[in-house]
Amino acid sequence: MKRLKITILLAAMLGLQPLVAQHTNVMISNASYPEEPTIYIDPNNTNRIIAGSNINNVFYSEDGGYSWNVKKLYSSAYGVAGDPVVIVDEAGHYYYFHLSSPPNGSWLDRIVCQKSTDGGLTWNQGSFMGLNGDKDQDKPWVDIDRKNGNIYATWTQFDKYGSTILEYRSNIMFSKSTDGGESWSEAIRINEVDGNCIDSDETVEGAVPAVGPDGEIYVSWAGPAGLVFDRSTDQGETWLENDIFVSDLPGGWDFDIPDIQRCNGFPITVCDRSGGPNHGTIYINWSDQRNGTDDTDVWLVKSTDGGDTWSERIRVNDDPPGRHQFFTWMTVDQVTGHLHFVFYDRRNYDDTNTDVYMATSTDGGETISNYKISEEPFVPIENIFFGDYNNISAVNNVIRPIWTRLHNEQLSVWTAIIDTTLTSIEQHAEPAIPFALNQNYPNPFSATTHFSFKLRSPMTVSLKVIDLFGRQIACLIDHKKLGDGMYVEHFDARKYHLAPGVYYFSLTGDNINRVRKMVVE
Repeated sequence: MKRLKITILLAAMLGLQPLVAQHTNVMISNASYPEEPTIYIDPNNTNRIIAGSNINNVFYSEDGGYSWNVKKLYSSAYGVAGDPVVIVDEAGHYYYFHLSSPPNGSWLDRIVCQKSTDGGLTWNQGSFMGLNGDKDQDKPWVDIDRKNGNIYATWTQFDKYGSTILEYRSNIMFSKSTDGGESWSEAIRINEVDGNCIDSDETVEGAVPAVGPDGEIYVSWAGPAGLVFDRSTDQGETWLENDIFVSDLPGGWDFDIPDIQRCNGFPITVCDRSGGPNHGTIYINWSDQRNGTDDTDVWLVKSTDGGDTWSERIRVNDDPPGRHQFFTWMTVDQVTGHLHFVFYDRRNYDDTNTDVYMATSTDGGETISNYKISEEPFVPIENIFFGDYNNISAVNNVIRPIWTRLHNEQLSVWTAIIDTTLTSIEQHAEPAIPFALNQNYPNPFSATTHFSFKLRSPMTVSLKVIDLFGRQIACLIDHKKLGDGMYVEHFDARKYHLAPGVYYFSLTGDNINRVRKMVVE
């Protein structure tokens, strides 16, 4: 077969950037102006991933996030009004939580849970929690106890959403399901200090529950008392009488970011159940403008005594002062114990161009590395709503962030195939390995794609395509001596009559072998 032409890109000489980002970006959907995305990897099968976005979008992947099925939630008897949250239980069942807009009721009168037992193909009518007259139920989040299957939900209840009347108050509510989301306990208030209903700094919001190693439930939120914490050690039956203070919030949780219609710094709470050296540690992640309105930063604190005491603040973003990092989310990989953060970042620009960055800590937050994961920046427009959050999920070093992007006034939601072997390359100025193999792009693809790799010194290399059984499909570079620089190899699957499915490409040289997965549609 005719050898395809190799294009040599001497990036240093020509001043060019690599054609492909080190972490392949995958657009999940650009239909229906999606925003406020949520994502969850099945802990028992990391190829199965569910995601969602406002208002009623649901996405699912069976190949680890390389390709996605796009659906709508139409089946709820209580309507769908946004703020989606997704999880997967031990049986592999999908859950999609959202606000309500019932045909026979009031807007936001309950929190709704819909369930799918067939991998997202169909969804039930839904159950609900929090119905309390004409009070408004808003901004839910959930976690699941994998030992007993209990699902725990926390959210904000407004006496009247948006009201400036001080007699109307906001509170943090809790409910649980012990039967796979079929029914929910009566909602109870867990906060000591309440807030107003304006939906700003003096409102209590941002409650994200986290299950501990022995079934404890931990949750923090923001409000007039700053960043506070609560816990239950009896599956949510009782809670601490007094909220535990964690940190002040100079400038509040509701702050301005240029060209973002609305931005918050709500806290995210997680707990390490990995059995590793930081087992049982509780972490809280948030953002604020304590360093000035032109310098939004991402923060982390941790507790090793069940939340009684908290560490000093740790700055997650590692750039010089004077740039914005915002809409942070954090997860802990319950297999490795590693912390992973995702956030928007403007460190590289003097204007409102925005990248997506991740940060990772493998030692309980003592050291944190930052790396860019978006392939191209975007410029937001103030009159286009971005929602209130992004999200991230990680299981056994399979890491999938999700975020909203704007291009040509069209919103879309994206994920990235995070390659942990490449994050170390980005973290060190002088990497130990002599070459870097990027993910093919586009991926998935139906006809053509291209591979790119960078050599840091002259080397004899081979580039091959193989199938799931390790059988060679094509040899694109056969034991050829190449100089240092960036190389791109174009590949046409039609010439090799490849059937749709999963394949791999590998780069070998100097006793080193790197392999990447690719998907032919």
